Amino acid sequence: MQPAAMPQNRRMAYLERASFASASALFVFDEDLNILCWNDGAEALTGIPAGDAVGKPCWEVIAGVDDRGGLICHKGCSRARLAREGRCPHTAELHARTRGGRRRIALETIAAQSEDGPLFLHLMRDAPAPPPERAALGPPPRLTPRQQEILGLLAEGEPVKLVARRLGLMETTVRNHIRLLFLELGAHSQLEAVARARAYELI
Repeated sequence: MQPAAMPQNRRMAYLERASFASASALFVFDEDLNILCWNDGAEALTGIPAGDAVGKPCWEVIAGVDDRGGLICHKGCSRARLAREGRCPHTAELHARTRGGRRRIALETIAAQSEDGPLFLHLMRDAPAPPPERAALGPPPRLTPRQQEILGLLAEGEPVKLVARRLGLMETTVRNHIRLLFLELGAHSQLEAVARARAYELI
């Protein structure tokens, strides 16, 4: 980990109080979305050395886009907002900038608390190929209005408990709707269901 680009007083506080060890590719950033640490795994995955990442905005370094080229990483990052609010955003799959061109990665967000305030971690790994285009998926599934509503909240990264609270439903009812959503979409996980729903342009 190299916090070399941080101001001296902050760098010392960081070195004294924080320790991040992982075999996974990861980087750490603060509330302003500035990268504080960029580990060896992140360098190996992206080809971007720590010296070119630390101290810069994460959205500028990663410059993530979705499968259609739409911008994901930007100043108003919704994943960071969710993490600040204490919510756990779902794993995102995006095309990150690397030294060798775009690379499709899965990005998991973790919020942590340090003595100097909140810190955020992005764990990175290679992601599978994008889901097939809509034409290859067959006819779109028929979702009930309630299923559509729950699907939209899942796509925002809302956990089941909050979905139930927002809709005034019991958690078991929401889980039953999600199980039926998986069947309709031919998905085996929430992430896959959201990806297939996007391919069908349902969200």
